[in-house]
Amino acid sequence: MIDPDRSSLPPKTAPLEDSPREDARPTRKRRWPWLLAVGLAGVGILLLAARGSRTTADTAKSGKAAGYSAAARAVPVVVATARKADVGIYLTGLGNVVPLNTVTVRSRVEGQLIRVAFHEGQVVKEGDLLAEIDPRPFQVQLEQAEGQMGKDVAALQNARLDQQRYEVLFQQDSVPRQQLDTQVATVKQLEAAALSDQGQIDAAKLNLTYSRITAPVSGRVGLRLVDPGNIIHATDPNGLVVITQLQPITVVFTIPADRLPQVLAPLAAGRTLEVEAYDRELTKKLATGQLLAVDNQIDQTTGTVRLKAKFPNADNALFANQFVNARLLVDTLKGTLVVPAAAIQRSPQSTFVYVVTPDSKVATRDVQVLHTEGDDAAIGRGIAAGDSVVIDGIDKLQPGSKVAVHAWNGGSPQTAGDGRGSSATGRRPGP
Repeated sequence: MIDPDRSSLPPKTAPLEDSPREDARPTRKRRWPWLLAVGLAGVGILLLAARGSRTTADTAKSGKAAGYSAAARAVPVVVATARKADVGIYLTGLGNVVPLNTVTVRSRVEGQLIRVAFHEGQVVKEGDLLAEIDPRPFQVQLEQAEGQMGKDVAALQNARLDQQRYEVLFQQDSVPRQQLDTQVATVKQLEAAALSDQGQIDAAKLNLTYSRITAPVSGRVGLRLVDPGNIIHATDPNGLVVITQLQPITVVFTIPADRLPQVLAPLAAGRTLEVEAYDRELTKKLATGQLLAVDNQIDQTTGTVRLKAKFPNADNALFANQFVNARLLVDTLKGTLVVPAAAIQRSPQSTFVYVVTPDSKVATRDVQVLHTEGDDAAIGRGIAAGDSVVIDGIDKLQPGSKVAVHAWNGGSPQTAGDGRGSSATGRRPGP
């Protein structure tokens, strides 16, 4: 049976407050592990950061110590001393050696070559015997001319005696005037004949002289072109031999047309310009001479002008048709400051050199380069005479670097010292 009292009451339910509290306990229990993990992670990060800071500090200290050690190490360099000297300003041009005289020796008479008196390549003097032609035909011509002259001279003497007789008879009125005039004309004809005979004698003597062929100029003979035994003629195109005059000798070279005023100005002032001849590599000086002439026009195709220089060539250093480099001295910088060109360094800001200070360190000095000639550079300002400038080992330097100095022995700056440096860097290091 159902109790009516209980059936009318509503059923009992759980209190509303108990359910949320029972659910909140597990949530708080799960949150603590996460908070602990985050805390531990933070502590780890702090420990790692502290360790990294100590490592960085140690590394910085080690780098700084290494830097001090590197700064204390001396850099080996080669230095040269700035000096005062005269520096020449040259114009250089390619040229070739041209003989002052080149002569093809030919016979002036016809005959058989019976003797050659020179050796190929021999140096001969003007007037030396070179060859000899058979002289007998010319000796016969001379004798014939002398005989004819003797005959005409005898007739002339007889005609003059007859003229004297006719003059006496004409004064006595024994002969007519016409006969005397005819005798006077006969004497003049015989005088002309004797004069012609004398010319024949001189021609025969000259041909006899021409039978001995001598050197017209002093110089070196070339290869023989005709052998003994041949009949030679005055019209032979090749001749007997070619003589080239070597002392003195000339060099013809060219310079750019825009440099011509540098040459004409000193010439107009009466100066004699010196010219030096060098080999193809422009390293060995062969001879020294003087400027002889300047051409009268500019070659428009090349924009150059030709110049000729004369050299004594006493040692035969110059040879005909030899290619040389001619250096024309147009001006001289007197008493200027000179350093090796290897010491000059260039940067976008300036031109400078490294100077060694008394405490064996280097400092940069801006310089003014007036002129560079060969291995020398003329300096206008920036350093003084006696300063030591670095010419090798430059690529390892910074301003203030300590250096171990080696003196320059005068050789090539690029190979001076121990070879561990170079001659130029092309840039200026920072401070």
